[in-house]
Amino acid sequence: MNRPNPDELLDKLQRDEEKQQRGKLKIFFGASAGVGKTYAMLQAARRRMEDGVDVLVGIAETHGRSETAALLDGLDVLPLAHIEYRGRKLGEFDLDAALARAPQLILVDELAHSNVQGARHLKRWQDVYELLDAGIDVYTTVNVQHLESLNDVVGQITGIRVWETVPDRVFDRADEITLVDLPAEELLGRMRDGKVYMPAQAERAVRNFFRKGNLIALRELALRRTADRVDAQMREYRADRSIQRIWQARERLLVCVGPGPEAQTLVRAAARLAASLKADWIAVYVETPRLQQLPAARRERTLGALHLAAELGAETATLAGADAVATLVSYARVRNVSKLVAGGSMRTGVSRWLRRPIGERIAERAGDLDLTLIRAFEERSSDGASRGPLDAGVQAWREALGAARERRSPPRAYAWALTLCAIITLVASQLINHIDLTNLVMLYLLGVIFAAVRLGRGPGVVLSFVSVAAFDFFFVPPRMSLSVSDTQYLLTFVGMLLTSLVISHLTSSLRREASVAQRREARTGAMYAMAGELAAALTTEQIVGIGSRHVNEVFRARVAMLLPDSADQVRQKIEDPDAEVTLEGADLDSDVGQWVYDQQKPAGRGTDTLPAAIALYLPLKAPMRTRGVLAVATRDPHELDVPEQQRMLDAFAAQIALALERVHYVDIARDALVNMESERLRNSLLSAISHDLRTPLTTIVGFASMLAQTRTGTPQPGDDLVEAIHEEALRMAGIVTNLLDMARLQAGGLQLNRQWSLLEETVGAALRACRRVLARHPAQVRLPADLPLLQLDAVLMERLFANLFENAAKYAPPDTPLVIGAQRIDNADGTPFVRVTVDDAGPGLPPGMETRIFDKFTRGEKESAKPGIGLGLAICRAIVEAHGGTIGALNRVAADGHVEGARFWFTLPVETPPPVPDAGDDTDESDESEGYVEALPDEDPDETHEPDEPRALPGPKPVAGPTDE
Repeated sequence: MNRPNPDELLDKLQRDEEKQQRGKLKIFFGASAGVGKTYAMLQAARRRMEDGVDVLVGIAETHGRSETAALLDGLDVLPLAHIEYRGRKLGEFDLDAALARAPQLILVDELAHSNVQGARHLKRWQDVYELLDAGIDVYTTVNVQHLESLNDVVGQITGIRVWETVPDRVFDRADEITLVDLPAEELLGRMRDGKVYMPAQAERAVRNFFRKGNLIALRELALRRTADRVDAQMREYRADRSIQRIWQARERLLVCVGPGPEAQTLVRAAARLAASLKADWIAVYVETPRLQQLPAARRERTLGALHLAAELGAETATLAGADAVATLVSYARVRNVSKLVAGGSMRTGVSRWLRRPIGERIAERAGDLDLTLIRAFEERSSDGASRGPLDAGVQAWREALGAARERRSPPRAYAWALTLCAIITLVASQLINHIDLTNLVMLYLLGVIFAAVRLGRGPGVVLSFVSVAAFDFFFVPPRMSLSVSDTQYLLTFVGMLLTSLVISHLTSSLRREASVAQRREARTGAMYAMAGELAAALTTEQIVGIGSRHVNEVFRARVAMLLPDSADQVRQKIEDPDAEVTLEGADLDSDVGQWVYDQQKPAGRGTDTLPAAIALYLPLKAPMRTRGVLAVATRDPHELDVPEQQRMLDAFAAQIALALERVHYVDIARDALVNMESERLRNSLLSAISHDLRTPLTTIVGFASMLAQTRTGTPQPGDDLVEAIHEEALRMAGIVTNLLDMARLQAGGLQLNRQWSLLEETVGAALRACRRVLARHPAQVRLPADLPLLQLDAVLMERLFANLFENAAKYAPPDTPLVIGAQRIDNADGTPFVRVTVDDAGPGLPPGMETRIFDKFTRGEKESAKPGIGLGLAICRAIVEAHGGTIGALNRVAADGHVEGARFWFTLPVETPPPVPDAGDDTDESDESEGYVEALPDEDPDETHEPDEPRALPGPKPVAGPTDE
């Protein structure tokens, strides 16, 4: 009977207590949208409410489905919290209200949802965790494509990347998973019937994401992920209740890899069996004290078999134990293995009786395990003849002799053993008259123990035989002779010899096991020591030094780290260039390091990629990205062949990568804090200066205008001076306006006054305001007549166009046109938007400035004589982003490759406008035919324009100068 471990019982009690205080999480899991997760969640909630449970609907996304919305009737629904974001108020789950209401059960739909900026948490699953910590049960929903570990797989299958994800630990820690499944044909039928999306959206979805093949693949992923979760729950249940019996709910194979010649054949057979059963499989090698003495050839054979198993998709493990069969069976029960694969024996006769095959021994202890014995193919000699049992036995003896030669102790150890026997004999000769003869045997046994511990097994065995002979020759009558007068001493000799041999064997075995345990303890201690030192490291140099030192101590290797620069090119980073334990630059291959960094795969010695390299290159992979490359060159070429050593080195690399990423983000946070303070000081300074300058500038502009208006018709000597003052005052007023706008935008005081407007009205107003600036730049407006109404802040959009026009006029040569265009475009997901372009005929943008040109205080030409401080385009970006759009710039390149000019573009979202009122008595038919387009002042209402032909906007001509006023 197996008694439970007290520590495990205490840990289980603590976990149960935490679960009782914490709320229960139930996830309704599906393959895709439309399978009915929300519907199933609401049905389950109504059943709980009928049982008397206090149920609250925190948020439920019905997506316009009437059947789902009907289930909300009678349920207590929590009002949404409205958070202002970019001039719009968006509804979000009200976490504070839910905590204050404190229901027994709350429904929070769409677990992977990203909250609006300004909410307490970035992700909705973080809101759910806070509810669970408060002891509230939660029902929620999630699709398979939102799981972090499957996000890339789903993206490869469907061609669409989903950016809202949930960490797998949230899914794995759920108390209950309910799979909501629907066949692909039925889901497509629901899609066509409009029960998932609106008809227009459904048609696009069927063409893109919701293809039958995609749905089948997603369904399989969901079923497999659910099966993995249930399997983990079953194993946890068995571990909590100390259940030793195997539950064959899911196929899992374990193959026993040994040092025999059939190891690789056994691995390949197990791989085929696992593939046919579609089961996970594990390759295990048990290193017993006897197997630790294997010759190098057989040890490499075993490691090669484990490496082959890993390549074929197996999980590999190296176990340590005195009894290989007991260790295997125990590990199989812990991992809930259903089938155990072992090699069949070819031994017959006496060798089979002396040492029973491992398959037979496993069969005796396997119990409810399914055991499969696979016999290796019969080996053949060079002439094609099969090798018989005798040849196999001879080969085994040869390997044993080779192992003995490799393990033999040095000659001086045997000399010390003989010297020790002489010393014991001399001491015994002095004590023979004081103690009984049989007690002298104990002195020789002590000598055997000492020899086995300090000198090795061989000297211990030699000392056992020599001690028996010395005891017989010097102390047993007749003395000084090997003959025995009393036959009873023969039994003493046999007992002494067997006891000495057993003691020598056991002592040397314990010595080896103690040595192995010390090495493992040293590696574990080094891991903890390195983790502690890395946690206290504050700089990259400290991390490199700590990691290099510990890797060198544990693996007796030369170490170097290759860290990336700003261009993602790895460079060598060495703690001490004069140290002997580091890899010199001549020993490192930067090309291999760069390949490892880019591909995030190991290369070099011991791998399949560039195995001739002097070092092993490992990527330092952190959760966010790869942080560098660890290069290790061991003195012993076989030091890293053991899987346990490889896993330890991988653990060291992971710790170093985490420390590098931590320091990296600490630096980013510090720089961000400094930038925030700098921005705050700069904005305060801009606001103060611009406010103080605005009043005197307004006065100067007003006085200059008054002087210009009082001029007589005849030219006066001071007219040019008055005109220059007026022009410069207007320019300074524009700069101060930009400063004020930027200060207001940075302070977060921007409030959008969005109204339904025509884009051409805003463009016309901006052109009228820029008449003076565009005096020598004719404007060509190419706006299609069917552009939709847009919800805009007309004042800010006019400022946006004015800044773009002023920027184009500043850099474009005089008398070159300025072209304003727009078109409606649909995104890949069907979302419509309007793309507006402003083209000039200037020199274009400098290389690399396409994005940076929109940064504050950034200009296209350094040390330019052109006026400006580099704020106009930054204001444009802020205005566009406040409207929910994007902005960019590019060079227009002709067919012959020369730059024709620059193009500035931005997008604005298209929303559903209010319904058009019915035509009444006061509504003219011509107005209806034109949509909402009205004739502006100075425009001929009867004039028609082709959408693709240039046309001038109404009002004063855009090419007119100030004198046209």
